[in-house]
Amino acid sequence: MARKSTERNVKKPWWKRLGMLLAKVLLWFFVFSIIWVIAYRFINPPITLLMVQRNWERKADGKPAKIKKEWVGFEEISDNMKRAAVSAEDQLFLKHMGFDLNAIEQAYANNHKGKKIKGGSTISQQTAKNVFLWPGRSYVRKAFEAYFTLLIELLWSKERILEVYLNVIEMGDGIYGAEAASQTYYGHSCKKMSKAEAALVAACFPNPLRWNPNKATPYIKHRQYLIMRNMRRLGPLDF
Repeated sequence: MARKSTERNVKKPWWKRLGMLLAKVLLWFFVFSIIWVIAYRFINPPITLLMVQRNWERKADGKPAKIKKEWVGFEEISDNMKRAAVSAEDQLFLKHMGFDLNAIEQAYANNHKGKKIKGGSTISQQTAKNVFLWPGRSYVRKAFEAYFTLLIELLWSKERILEVYLNVIEMGDGIYGAEAASQTYYGHSCKKMSKAEAALVAACFPNPLRWNPNKATPYIKHRQYLIMRNMRRLGPLDF
């Protein structure tokens, strides 16, 4: 009996204990992340880490905090804004499961050749990044982004993904979401946005701190024209 008790008290090798600890951490992460994603299927995200970072940057520059946002439901967002976003950022949004492999390949090829990096991220990836992760570029963050992208594709509808996307993305200095952008730039609700207005806002998506719909450069106006052309070709979104 004493021998058996002694055998039970022998410590396991450190690598086994570490493995067990990592397994527990991973299990808790998976459980927590799934609950988090399911919760946000029904609860609107109150804030994002990008909003927090931007306000720290404003504070460092001696500016007051600024977060202008107003959540609107999917039906309250103009179809023009929805179509402009899809036309500008992810024309295969309704067809893929979160990833556009061709766009990713092209972005990788451009990066490998030293060309200007072009976004290969889908609307689903951008939503996952904005809502659940921190700003920045790293392989670790990309891995988390892929994981959360798969989760929202599995647990949310396409309508919910686009609704969250159009309510949290940065659309100007301290301006987040389509409603705040429409009120700021056009003085009316995003439900009333015209094709030209929606396309102009979407044209500024890649760098909303540099570009402003009210001060559109020739480059932005050309992007607006291309987006409007894509909108005509895309037609109504069939959710």
